[in-house]
Amino acid sequence: MSKPFGGRIAIVGTGSRAAMFVRGIVERPETSRVVALCEPNTVRAAYYNDLLKSLRAPEVPVYPPDAFKEMLQKEKVEAVVITCIDALHDLYIVPALEAGVRVLTEKPMTTDVEKCRRILETVNRTNSPIIVTFNYRYNPVHELIKRTIAEGKIGKVLSVHFEWLLDTVHGADYFRRWHRQKENSGGLMVHKSGHHFDLVNWWIDAEPVTVAAMGGLTFYGDKAGKASGWARDYERARGSEAAKSDPFAINLEADPTLKKIYADAESVDGYYRDQNVFAPGIGIEDDMSLLVKYNNGATMTYHLTAYSPWEGYRVNFNGSQGRLELEVVESEYRLPVDVSQMDGLIHGTESLPHAGGVRVTLQNLWQKPVQLPVKVDHGSHGGGDTRMLSVLFGPLPGQAVDQGDAAKQGATERDGALALAVGLLANKSFKSGKFEHVKDLELPL
Repeated sequence: MSKPFGGRIAIVGTGSRAAMFVRGIVERPETSRVVALCEPNTVRAAYYNDLLKSLRAPEVPVYPPDAFKEMLQKEKVEAVVITCIDALHDLYIVPALEAGVRVLTEKPMTTDVEKCRRILETVNRTNSPIIVTFNYRYNPVHELIKRTIAEGKIGKVLSVHFEWLLDTVHGADYFRRWHRQKENSGGLMVHKSGHHFDLVNWWIDAEPVTVAAMGGLTFYGDKAGKASGWARDYERARGSEAAKSDPFAINLEADPTLKKIYADAESVDGYYRDQNVFAPGIGIEDDMSLLVKYNNGATMTYHLTAYSPWEGYRVNFNGSQGRLELEVVESEYRLPVDVSQMDGLIHGTESLPHAGGVRVTLQNLWQKPVQLPVKVDHGSHGGGDTRMLSVLFGPLPGQAVDQGDAAKQGATERDGALALAVGLLANKSFKSGKFEHVKDLELPL
């Protein structure tokens, strides 16, 4: 990136994730300031203005979505940070680019192929690249993996096995909120493309070519819940007696932030943040298996489970000269009481309870395994959020920018599209039962 992402910045969307960006901008008053909010829910917007005031920053005007273009012009916006519902990203990315405004968007960049094409075509037409916040690239442990592979320590990567486990608090949360419908999120394959599939593309410096996948709603939802005995009969947890005995229920009032931006705000838009994970009508999968082929000949087997008793991931790289293994235990186990305090845990600003260890093992052919030294930070997405803010918005006063020592970490719309392609093709393969190909998406990369 040629210069820090700064100037007069508008925040689009005021859910939980926006707080990280607001704090990061306010901490850098010499280069950046928040000048406007774009948000349809007046209660959530008011919460963010209160946050700004608590950080000793001025209150800013709030614009509804249909006044987005007016906001750009009237507030002399130089850059936008987009953190709204994933399926709506393109509605702000495209007009911002056309107005000559710099764009930073949360991952995933968007949720379907038509929206992705529209974004890419606008980038090409305006010659204005965007930034996609793949914060996991900045995690020091992930950087160690990137550096080890880039230095050729296991030779040419031939295959990857990636297992990701979401527990029954974090994983369940995707089935309580707007993510539970594919028209909003694209499902977990699209949502997690912003973490997992981008990481693999980046780690092995390759582009996906072909995807085959199987997935289903096997644990959450009404049918699976009744079969397992976990189901309770209620629509949402707030005010429900049945929810009190449900270890999967979330108590919005128990977390001050969730209460203010969701429980207190639902009278404005009717959005329930605490829906029953075993309700009928859930439209996304909770168990997914993929096979991916890359343009460098490597293959990946991938499995995501969203109902595990522990949370973390294992990634194994098999190379022509040896093997690299990564194991991260973000939470060894969860208790139902953990559900009460959710905001920081779900959105990565704090460590999960009962955090475990991290291990990176390098083993060359004919040699003993070696444990590589790792820097562990279970909060802020493994330290990735903090380092990403430093790179994107510039260092804090008195600090040097923390860019790490691996290869390029910043991600553009092309990286966003290539990560998204794996998730889109997985969803397509779920239905077709066939191998699906990136070239058939006809993305203007």
